[in-house]
Amino acid sequence: MPDTFFGWIAFLWEEYAPLFIRGTGNTLLLAVSGTAFGFVIGLLVAILRTVPLSAKDKPVRKCVVRTFHILIGIYIEVFRGTPMIVQAMVLYYGLLQSFMPAMGAAVFIISLNTGAYMAEILRGGIIAVDKGQKEAAQAIGMTHWQSMCSVVLPQAVRNALPSIGNEFIVNIKDSSVLNVISVSELFFQGKSASGTYLRYYETFFIVALIYLVLTFLSARLIGWLERKLDGPDSFVIHGSQSDSRAVIRGNKEG
Repeated sequence: MPDTFFGWIAFLWEEYAPLFIRGTGNTLLLAVSGTAFGFVIGLLVAILRTVPLSAKDKPVRKCVVRTFHILIGIYIEVFRGTPMIVQAMVLYYGLLQSFMPAMGAAVFIISLNTGAYMAEILRGGIIAVDKGQKEAAQAIGMTHWQSMCSVVLPQAVRNALPSIGNEFIVNIKDSSVLNVISVSELFFQGKSASGTYLRYYETFFIVALIYLVLTFLSARLIGWLERKLDGPDSFVIHGSQSDSRAVIRGNKEG
């Protein structure tokens, strides 16, 4: 048996590398799928929360829209106001266990949890877009949905991208709580590996390093994506009336 800290690190990695790799893959699967589905849920919720009401609307439409607003508000408050570990226990053992495997239930739970946060993140991004742009879109005949999808949301998503990326990084780490429903993510595999030799410190040191690498690389990737969406610092404007063109260079304002 090893007799030094790094000796145990090397020994445990050599012994349990397949477990750590499998757990890392499951953690990434949960984080990516949960964030993607949560983004879709949050996007739909954010759009529904921005549906306007006016005095000219029919009573039935007003009732339907207000009912949606109340239900959406309850969903957001419940999933933002309770820990995901509790949500996992309640939803899995109370509803999902009988017809859904643990991995599928875990994706479902992360998606619902993330959707509640994404709804508020995207709503903030929508509010940050100048109202004049939506008014101009509606002035040329666009409906609320058309103006949202074609004009407002592309800008709102870019405004919210740092927070969306942060939510993805949070999901990488918070997926560890799903070990309570026996999902074999990285933390769960770490518990399995540490039990044989009772080397908890060394085992979870390896687990911590893997989480750190995942979050570090994810943050760099998100930063790269933000820069790509911002476009180049130099722009070429092609004139619509002639073949002349002007080149504008300078720093973009965020």
